[in-house]
Amino acid sequence: MKIPNKCPSCDGELRIKKLECLGCKTVIEGNFKLSRFNRLDEDDLNFVETFLSTRGSIKEMEKKMNLSYPTVRARLEKVVDKLGLKPAPDIFTEDRLNILEKLEKGEITPAQAAKLIKEGGN
Repeated sequence: MKIPNKCPSCDGELRIKKLECLGCKTVIEGNFKLSRFNRLDEDDLNFVETFLSTRGSIKEMEKKMNLSYPTVRARLEKVVDKLGLKPAPDIFTEDRLNILEKLEKGEITPAQAAKLIKEGGN
């Protein structure tokens, strides 16, 4: 069972107060913060595991998850946001994702995509 990440009553942050060894029954009490990975749901955790198993290769992610490049990038951005991490500057812009999506659909050529990216437009 996954540890709840928010209070069911007020949606506030939860802390762990007590840990117990199943073997010797030693109890440790305190105020322990949950990992930021507890913010992720099961789908997000599976995505992160796949990302790590592919060593961050988007091409491998596309194959393993049967998703398009823009979809993998968008999911990665969502996980980064949920973890409270700052994305690399200007890598995941919506304009670039739109350009890549148009390229993938064959609506524009690679040369047109490169030109649009250089100009910063979609």
